[in-house]
Amino acid sequence: MAETKRLALIASQGTLDWAYPPFILASGAAAMDWEVAIFFTFYGLPLLKKNIEAKVSPLGNPAMPMKMPFGPAGFQNFNWPIPNLITSNVPGFENLATSLMKKTFKNKGVATVQELRDMCVELDVKFIGCQMTMDVFGFKKEEFIEEAEIGGAATFLEYASTANVSLFV
Repeated sequence: MAETKRLALIASQGTLDWAYPPFILASGAAAMDWEVAIFFTFYGLPLLKKNIEAKVSPLGNPAMPMKMPFGPAGFQNFNWPIPNLITSNVPGFENLATSLMKKTFKNKGVATVQELRDMCVELDVKFIGCQMTMDVFGFKKEEFIEEAEIGGAATFLEYASTANVSLFV
């Protein structure tokens, strides 16, 4: 019988676009019967909060396409070049970009970050919240989902030391 594979992930970003990779990789590996643990540190730690409020910002992200999730096909397929002057100075632009991205994901049948996290919970993915980050940013254990274990680097490294694949996403 084959040995169970193990995946160790570090999630250090909490924006909407960076929230997807750890949960997609974790749920995919867990669905393939791998053991999976994700270490949530710094800005990735809020992904363990009961309600995920991740946003996306096109500012400083030139690779981010600005496409519209509504209207005729030509309108939707056009890549709108939005200058940094607008993305950084127009009040509410981050909220607009977040809404458009969420609408696009919904139109394409992509699960929400919350749904992917719930899937990971169902698949027994281990969630480790960084104790140091909690202390630095003033988070309390009660703010996070029940399934989140709180630990330090040593907790994650103990798991990662026997992982077949380790990724920083």
